[in-house]
Amino acid sequence: MSRPLAQNAITLDKISHHFESGDKIVRLFNDLNLVLEIGKSTAIIGPSGAGKSSLLTLAAGLESPKNGDIHFHLGSKTLSIDEMRQKSGFIFQQFHLLPELDAISNLALPLRLRGDKEAQAKAEKWLDKVGLGDRADHKPSQLSGGEQQRIAIARAFITDPSFIFADEPTGNLDEDTSGAITELMFDCVRETGAGLVLVTHSQTLAARADKCFRLSNGKLEEVA
Repeated sequence: MSRPLAQNAITLDKISHHFESGDKIVRLFNDLNLVLEIGKSTAIIGPSGAGKSSLLTLAAGLESPKNGDIHFHLGSKTLSIDEMRQKSGFIFQQFHLLPELDAISNLALPLRLRGDKEAQAKAEKWLDKVGLGDRADHKPSQLSGGEQQRIAIARAFITDPSFIFADEPTGNLDEDTSGAITELMFDCVRETGAGLVLVTHSQTLAARADKCFRLSNGKLEEVA
């Protein structure tokens, strides 16, 4: 019997996933269950190769599991995969800023692609919010790694998503910069009420989340 589905949450129900490597099948996990709630932060830790990034990709609707179901309930509505993607923001270890665009244009781009006529004003607001209002006309090559990640964080939140998916968001940063980026990311989560799902090797970052799960040997277990 299927479990009741949580509202305002992504529910992963008996998810199994694998990939092919040559003539071998590499199984990542079987019959995995997880509920990701809006307004809550969830960290996923575990050894390299355990499937953490694959789990994040599945939860975000960017890939389909080999078996099992993923549901996204927002209020009384069940959203499609496409609708779920539209309600999601992404932060990666690599900043993925367009090198030919300045900071404010990189930030405004997701809104412009949606036809938002207030894209420029919203980009200015978010640039100020992440402390880079004076760097609006600087291209990524003129910014430090921490500054680029600040813009990437603002870009993830600017579309008012229900969920933020972050894959090693501090992985390319030094310790001091990582701390500042962590504070900024969690401040934005508190302010917007978005759910945060993050994959990290950093125990310090994982400890900031409301819940922490360890993925290892195909099993997902909550860490106390």
